[in-house]
Amino acid sequence: MSQRLLYVMDPMCSWCWGFAPVVEELARQAAQAGVRLDWVVGGLRQECAPLSEPARERIFAHWRAVSGETGQPFNFAGGLPEGLVYDTEPACRALVVARHLAPRRVGRLARLIQQAFYLEGRDVTHACVLLELAETAGFSRCCFAEAFDSAEQRAATRADFAWVERLGIAGFPTLLAERNGMLALLTNGHQPLERLSPLLERWLERAVHA
Repeated sequence: MSQRLLYVMDPMCSWCWGFAPVVEELARQAAQAGVRLDWVVGGLRQECAPLSEPARERIFAHWRAVSGETGQPFNFAGGLPEGLVYDTEPACRALVVARHLAPRRVGRLARLIQQAFYLEGRDVTHACVLLELAETAGFSRCCFAEAFDSAEQRAATRADFAWVERLGIAGFPTLLAERNGMLALLTNGHQPLERLSPLLERWLERAVHA
């Protein structure tokens, strides 16, 4: 029987940062039952101009909402660095590259990218920052850089975006459970662990008795 969890997210999505502790615990819960979690990137924003001040304030308002609901910390003083072009494709592509090179390290890199962006105020749209974070996550900088710039991984990133769009997923985070090619929705949007853990447990139990 083929089964897995699919975590659809964007590393520059503030609700995904808020959901990070929850998905880590759910991944551990699934792993205990022999079910892996695979990462799919959604492509939240693809901008080409620096953030305006009104746009920055709107994003900060989202951050405050996420912080208030989830308790996750944000660096409001140093967040959204000057000149930031809010294009999430490079950060998403970094996770696709990680998935290609060493799938078990995707979560580690995702957390490092999120911490760099939300806590350290770093511009994670820049390849040099992403390569540094990938090296911290345990990847060879040279191998990662080569894959990051490749046409193959750019296409794989676009394929993720297209898959998410075809499924009609309009918001992140989204967590899906897949069994024998059939998808079940565990959540679209942030929900607390105490609500999602029993849902996952029931789905895992059905696999045992199937």
